[in-house]
Amino acid sequence: MPDDPQHTRPQVQKGVAQPGNLNPALRQRKVRKPPTTNEYVEGIRRGDRVLLSRAITLIESKLDEHRQQAKEIIEACLPFSGQSIRLGVTGSPGVGKSSFIEALGGYLTAGEHRLAVLAIDPSSQVSHGSILGDKTRMGKLSTSDRAFIRPSPAGDSLGGVARKTRETIILCEAAGYDTIIIETVGVGQSEIAVHSMVDFFLLLLLPGAGDELQGIKRGIVEMADLVAVNKADGERLQLAKRARQEYRNALHLFPPKASQWIPQVVICSTLSGLGIDEIWQLVQEYLVSTKENGYFDQRRREQARYWLEDTIKRQLQYLFYHHPGVQSRLSAIQHAVVSGQMSSFKGAEELLDLFAKDPSEK
Repeated sequence: MPDDPQHTRPQVQKGVAQPGNLNPALRQRKVRKPPTTNEYVEGIRRGDRVLLSRAITLIESKLDEHRQQAKEIIEACLPFSGQSIRLGVTGSPGVGKSSFIEALGGYLTAGEHRLAVLAIDPSSQVSHGSILGDKTRMGKLSTSDRAFIRPSPAGDSLGGVARKTRETIILCEAAGYDTIIIETVGVGQSEIAVHSMVDFFLLLLLPGAGDELQGIKRGIVEMADLVAVNKADGERLQLAKRARQEYRNALHLFPPKASQWIPQVVICSTLSGLGIDEIWQLVQEYLVSTKENGYFDQRRREQARYWLEDTIKRQLQYLFYHHPGVQSRLSAIQHAVVSGQMSSFKGAEELLDLFAKDPSEK
């Protein structure tokens, strides 16, 4: 039988048709350029929470190009800031800070207030991770279109996060938020940093803990403008009332505050809403009092000077460790100091001398 060309050459079989794109819009999507500084500022000014969040991310970034744009955004927003009430809320872990802020936030947003909550979240010193769970803990408040919640990880440098929180306040105020609440980590040092950027400082305590003020640093109690005994509900209500009287007696032992304000002690419950309106009323009374006697404006000026000096210190530290001369000798001097061949003072003096020289000098 003669060869049949149809049978001798390879036959091409039809393959399985490829499925279409499940989301046809993806083909049309173009890679967008990052917003310009003007676009960020305009978005923040009209209350765009997406652009506000992205701008805060720029502030928190360690990339040089992000830091430069973040500075431009902050400077552009600065003229529109300064009109909010800044509250700091602190207390030991488990005292109910997040629940309290949600209750107070619900009370404020039910009225005419727009609220921004900035929470400094503790970071693991092992994995350096943070849960950043404030939006979960404040589930109801986070769904309000009159509230903005932004957790930030404390990381290794609480001061650095505090500086970024200070800058974030400027952006939130420019976005039209008239009340800013800053929640601290509640581990001691954070209270000092937060106190340096707020107008009113609230300390939350638990009832029935026994010798309550003994376990709290005196300096933190002295910073408080209001002490609130939280979780005053159910069987703990009577304990809270007794604790309130004990705290009132204890606060009389502290020296008068520069603001001329006498710190108050109240009881509150985030479950029943007890004391929430009273706390806000006391905040209003404090603001009226300190604005009349001039302390409010004086305090804002002192805070601005503090953050100027703090920024200079941190920038000098950054420049010091990035100086070529310091980098070339740092490891050797550290080894000499650790091994006992050189004193810490001499090592520091040698490095500072290198830092003082022009990098081009040999």
